[in-house]
Amino acid sequence: MGFFDTVLWPLKVAVAWIMVQAHDALTFIGMDPAGGWTWVLSIVALVVVIRILLIPLFVRQIKASRGMQVVQPEIQKLQKKYKGKTDPASRQAMQQEMMAIYKEAGTSPFASCLPLIAQMPVFFALYRVLYSLPDVASGSYHGRDSIGPLTQTLAAQAESSTIFGAPLASSFMGDDALAVRLVTATLIVLMSATTLFTQRQLTMKNMPAASQDNPMARQQKMLMYIFPLIFLFIGVNFPMGVLIYWTTSNLWALGQQFIVIRNSPTPGSEAEQKYLERKAKKAKAKKGRGISLEDEGAVLEGGDESAEAESTKPASGQRTQPKRNAPRSKRKGKGAATG
Repeated sequence: MGFFDTVLWPLKVAVAWIMVQAHDALTFIGMDPAGGWTWVLSIVALVVVIRILLIPLFVRQIKASRGMQVVQPEIQKLQKKYKGKTDPASRQAMQQEMMAIYKEAGTSPFASCLPLIAQMPVFFALYRVLYSLPDVASGSYHGRDSIGPLTQTLAAQAESSTIFGAPLASSFMGDDALAVRLVTATLIVLMSATTLFTQRQLTMKNMPAASQDNPMARQQKMLMYIFPLIFLFIGVNFPMGVLIYWTTSNLWALGQQFIVIRNSPTPGSEAEQKYLERKAKKAKAKKGRGISLEDEGAVLEGGDESAEAESTKPASGQRTQPKRNAPRSKRKGKGAATG
């Protein structure tokens, strides 16, 4: 076993354990133990577990985005201070002062990459587990017959399972079969595209325009496009199971970010503008419904009063005689008599 596998061994066992537990649960409810979709859903279960564990980092990611808005006045002052200064010494001084501002505020433009970076060890561990399936299935895996609970039998099932004719452990460059090339190429494109969308949604739609005009933000924007390109080129060597993991993880992140950004956008961002527009429309709609109901009630009430007035109105041609009050003496007498 090489150095890389030795370092990743505890994480590989953890990854294998989650997949096997999910596989056992899916088999228990009637799915085929050797079926490709059973193992795909086992990988999806791995994604769910990892993403739940990464929720604290996701919260920190959102807080860092909020912090970027707080430091914008200081960043703008710093930009004015070094405006027109392009010499290396001034640029370096500006970068140092800018990093000091971010550090004092407890934020960083690179905070949006935290969940991505934190998943990399899991990503590599899953890669090595899938890559090692043939050796584990044949019992020749560095003197071991399993990776934790992933036994020879389970490894053989996982290795032989297919999706649309493509084995789960196959890769674009490792297999010339047309089905493998088509399925893996589609997954590579999806993986790269969803990686781009998750970074763009967080850094573009949920950041104020003013915070995007500084060197650190431009570097972050550059990284936003570099990461998907890297995955596009290196994805040809990834097993199909790894591509499924990363694409599913990106889709989870997209949904998670969408919910948070939609309901709690960063002040001054494009997302906040849309949020305020939605609130205004809802308020207008509620107000409109309230006026309509009020008017309707007024009409009904007015109609009742009119009907009552009509019912008490004397018939045409008749004169209503005024009623005379009884004399005071009679009223007193009457009161006395009743008393």
